[in-house]
Amino acid sequence: MNLREQKQRIREHVWDLLVREQVARPPFPIRGRIPNFIGAEAAAEKLLRLESFRSARTVKVSPDSPQRPVRELCMRMGKRLVMPTPRLREGFLLLEPSKISERNFRYASTIRGGFTFGEKVEPESLDVVDFIVVGSVAVSRGGARVGKGEGYSEIEYAILRMLGRVSEDTPVTTTVHPLQIVGEIPVEEFDVPVDYIVTDVGALATNTRLSRPKGIIWQLLSDEKIEEIPLLKRLMKT
Repeated sequence: MNLREQKQRIREHVWDLLVREQVARPPFPIRGRIPNFIGAEAAAEKLLRLESFRSARTVKVSPDSPQRPVRELCMRMGKRLVMPTPRLREGFLLLEPSKISERNFRYASTIRGGFTFGEKVEPESLDVVDFIVVGSVAVSRGGARVGKGEGYSEIEYAILRMLGRVSEDTPVTTTVHPLQIVGEIPVEEFDVPVDYIVTDVGALATNTRLSRPKGIIWQLLSDEKIEEIPLLKRLMKT
């Protein structure tokens, strides 16, 4: 069994487990998605235990359903929110909470609301990102992570790393249900490990020793993937 197959087996196990234990939430089916889960709001609140999150001025948060409460929390705390558009097809959105009425924060934290209240920005124009929150299907206590298998979180990180908007020291965190914490997860050179795993009961430091990609590993991207993401096509020419 190769690494890709091993990762998929882990995904299938977690998707089945969340459904069987009745902790999955819409959108359904969760298979093929970053799964939403009971306790996502509480997990978002537990981010406040992390000094690196509290002190961050600009936070990048994935557009996945279970991270919606994190996006709302960022705006309520006055943090600049960077949200990748789904499948990165339209690049990144920047949401400035000072320009959004508080009554609209919840809607603005959704994908549709992000397009309404956010501004499409080129990554070169972003400030340095101080903190990253990603969605996960599964994560290990050593910091290894798997998403839904399409690589968008890794591409987003690689773009920002290549452009100097994130560094090796930028904290990467995921919010998950405790059942999403598994044993060993195989790691490939493009994978981005997490520094913290946050659930509805608290935050766990992984003290990961896994390395992070310093930029886009072009030879690992298919022509189809580059073609479907205009930002990648533009960066490839620079």
